[in-house]
Amino acid sequence: MAKAYWVATYRTISNPQALAAYGELAGPALKAAGGRVLARGMPSATLDGGYMGRTVVVEYDSVEAALAAYNSPAYQEALKLLGDVAKERDIRIIEAV
Repeated sequence: MAKAYWVATYRTISNPQALAAYGELAGPALKAAGGRVLARGMPSATLDGGYMGRTVVVEYDSVEAALAAYNSPAYQEALKLLGDVAKERDIRIIEAV
């Protein structure tokens, strides 16, 4: 079974304190579901029209594990704290080759 990667990007963050509160719950929730945070923060560089937005990459053992993490009660509780702080957020789950 191929590994999977959860890639989240944030175009806008309207309340950094609320994002931090979300992160305090989201990080442990994703790790409890088998996720391994590989990278998080602002890009070191952007190329070909990229934007300087917060990016998070989490590795899972499978697409199913990544989806289960997103749908877990613990992560859904963290999402409540996020609210509309990051309206322009994009999460993609991609399977490794």
